[in-house]
Amino acid sequence: MKIESKKKFLSPFWIKLTLFLSIVGPGLVTANLDNDAGGIATYSLAGAQTGYRFLWLLLPVTVALVMFQEMSARMGIVSGKGLADLIREKFGLRITFYALFFLLFADLGNTMAEFAGIASSGEIFGVSRYFTVPICATLVWLLVLKSDYKGVERIFILGCCVFLTYIVSGFLVGPDWGEITTSIIKPNFTSISIKDLPIMVGLMGTSITPWMQFYIQAAVVEKGIPTKHLWHSKIDVIAGCTLTLIVSMFIMICCAATIHKAGISITDAKDAAIALQPLAGKYASMLFGFGLFNASFFAAAILPLAASYYICEGMGWESGVDKTFKEAPHFFSVFTFMIVIGGAITLIPNINLFNILYYSQVIDGLLIPIVILFIIKLCNDPDIMGEFTNSPTQNFISYILVFLMFLLNIPMIYYTFFH
Repeated sequence: MKIESKKKFLSPFWIKLTLFLSIVGPGLVTANLDNDAGGIATYSLAGAQTGYRFLWLLLPVTVALVMFQEMSARMGIVSGKGLADLIREKFGLRITFYALFFLLFADLGNTMAEFAGIASSGEIFGVSRYFTVPICATLVWLLVLKSDYKGVERIFILGCCVFLTYIVSGFLVGPDWGEITTSIIKPNFTSISIKDLPIMVGLMGTSITPWMQFYIQAAVVEKGIPTKHLWHSKIDVIAGCTLTLIVSMFIMICCAATIHKAGISITDAKDAAIALQPLAGKYASMLFGFGLFNASFFAAAILPLAASYYICEGMGWESGVDKTFKEAPHFFSVFTFMIVIGGAITLIPNINLFNILYYSQVIDGLLIPIVILFIIKLCNDPDIMGEFTNSPTQNFISYILVFLMFLLNIPMIYYTFFH
């Protein structure tokens, strides 16, 4: 009787909002935690080197991100299986093994980059990496090992909220909003030269990565979202990608309005945070540095977690945060391996972390169109998707985007091996 009386007092709006909040999570977390140390470095460099000129590029990239994330989430909800699991079933163990081997290698490099981001952000505030990295690695490991899926997801969502610090930093630097609006609405395509190609490839490559597709599908499966809530899952994906777009733009705006305007050269996100202090004040600099730490810390958890999911799915092993170490030993062993190796290598004196980050991004760039082709093929399989297969319009746009990704890989390979 008490439950029924409570329902009577709830309006349809509050019922729908409560339902949406119970679904939200995978899309919001996956998209926003892609703004990791490598992403922040890329956006910082783009803003510092080119100003506002490539803000417009983030709009079509976000549209592509929404499309691919929605397809992965829909496939997980309908099939109840992870992406690696479906690839193994439909394409065989050999193809799955080679795909996951290269993906694991790239994600190990990305995990090192996240711990490098933790080290750099700590040094901004005068804290040694030999303190921050071991402490954060331990906290990340305990977070996943000792919590269930709901607890981990809530902490990740809280971490997404901290990205708002970049928006605050953007307002603190006092940018030219008229110039920003013009650069987005009326981009100057004639100003683009061959020298801008690496930045354009970097902006696209850091926004859509292979691990995202595997993680979001595994997350919706573990969360147990039913097919009747597909629309709510789609809203979750759109909301996450939109917030990611806004944060990415404000990172570029921060660096464009200050560092680019002053003609200062930077090489990474740490340089950007330090350079902001004399140009925009210590509060903007501190917020930027704190945002870098937050992004690196949570990405250092989610990247190994994504690797654990796809390795165990691909090999047919038990997986899931809700499991115990005894129930899913391979899952937590892969997670522990990624954390230990990623953190330890970061502490090696004089190691070239830039090369590790760069070549892991190159592998990501080469793998993502292949992974997307797997997703398109699986999303059109009626045995898997039933009535929820892709529409002809979705397929047309998806294949165009994959074709463009392959084209962009050509200059990336050239710059990597011949320039």
